[in-house]
Amino acid sequence: MFRSSSSSTWSPRLVVGLAVTAVLLPAPLTASDPDPSLGLPPIVANIEPGDPSLQIALGRKLFMDPQLAEDGTMACGTCHIPEHGFALNGPAVAFGRGGRSLRRNTPTILNAALATSQFVDGRMKTLEEQVWGPLLAVEEAWNPTVQDVVGRLQGRSDYREAFRAAFQGRPVSQRLIGAALAAYERSIAVGGSRFDLWKYAGDSTALNDDERAGFDVFRASGCGGCHTVRDDYAAFTDNTFRNTGIEWARAHGRLGARKKAPDHGRFEVTARESDRHAFRVPSLRNVALTAPYMHDGSLATLEEVVDWYDGGGGGDPERDRALKPLGLDDTAKRQLVVFLRTLTSGEVERLTREARASAGAFRERKL
Repeated sequence: MFRSSSSSTWSPRLVVGLAVTAVLLPAPLTASDPDPSLGLPPIVANIEPGDPSLQIALGRKLFMDPQLAEDGTMACGTCHIPEHGFALNGPAVAFGRGGRSLRRNTPTILNAALATSQFVDGRMKTLEEQVWGPLLAVEEAWNPTVQDVVGRLQGRSDYREAFRAAFQGRPVSQRLIGAALAAYERSIAVGGSRFDLWKYAGDSTALNDDERAGFDVFRASGCGGCHTVRDDYAAFTDNTFRNTGIEWARAHGRLGARKKAPDHGRFEVTARESDRHAFRVPSLRNVALTAPYMHDGSLATLEEVVDWYDGGGGGDPERDRALKPLGLDDTAKRQLVVFLRTLTSGEVERLTREARASAGAFRERKL
């Protein structure tokens, strides 16, 4: 992504012109204009012809608009709350239509573009596909059909005009609703954390001694085997599916109350026994903002997460073979946690303001 010299707005840089497939690359870092995509990998995406900045603005508007739900009560931003790191802090699991509890934790949308599949079970490949999952789910937005959503937006002049402006005169459609929301979600892929400044911009003062020691613990303990860090960028995920032992521990009452309805994770998509209780490895970027943790929100703090992995992932005999007791002392655990807190991007505050301004625009229009 790059910053225009005449604006503070960040937009994707299309490397393959207006072809269907494009690569979004970070711009070079300069001292006078630090790049918030510093440390991120290139993002390969399908890009619809049109104005990228208008597509992002339209996607942000859609993301914060509760009218995407059948009853007009839930927006994407209702669960992926901007002030909560675009996740849902506090409750272990997400909530849906009528406030009903769902079975999985609300993942952050920040850096969702770094994932090579969507949802923690990987059941959808692209952001364009993913957005329709919640919109059509009975327990969430509960739109009976795609056409219910399309028709509702077609009935509003502001959306008719916005879609035509963003997509070269094309009208509201299922494809372009997905494209707009995906464009927005790709625009909130942000790096430029203190860790990135230290590792990728050569700023030796960006991390203190404890934080640098925490990165040493991160590498020595094998965390980087799943949460990858390369010499040129760090996705902090290898996008594989791993059984961390959480589901087995919940089912056997070894981590809170005994879980009555098991979540089989990736197995529900592939039916492969090796995928039972496996979930996609999330990126650790901005992880300090998005408690609670794990696919079911069963660990409340980063300290609890570190303790879980230090213990080797519980007693599940089928847990990922990479999980072994680490034997970290209290100092190493503390240092690991303070390192994880350096992965927060300074751009999140701006993204939060922009999203909340979109929500405010809806309130003003309805008055």
